[in-house]
Amino acid sequence: MIKRVTWFLGGVAAGAAGVGVAKKKVKAVAVDFAPANVAKKATTRVKEAVHEGRRAMHAKEAELKGRLEGRTRTLADDLDDGDTVFVDGVPVEPGQVIVLKQVRDEKAQSGRRSRRA
Repeated sequence: MIKRVTWFLGGVAAGAAGVGVAKKKVKAVAVDFAPANVAKKATTRVKEAVHEGRRAMHAKEAELKGRLEGRTRTLADDLDDGDTVFVDGVPVEPGQVIVLKQVRDEKAQSGRRSRRA
């Protein structure tokens, strides 16, 4: 009988703790999905996207102006017709894209913790 009471009380305690945790999570999600918060997040994301688009536009415009004025140089400018480019000892075909270093945006890392392969 004592074992049954012990297990019953343990179950009651575990259930009460589970309900408390679930209640906190539901309240947090409800606050996150309140219409005002959803609108604020959407507005922020749209503003960030517009700013990123403008930065990319200005960078591309500067690159194109530099090419037009002859200020930019590429690796292909220094190569002759018979030259071969090697990356880590492997020949690179013309037009092949090689990522030498991957840089992550600091903003993306500060807000979320995600694992990317």
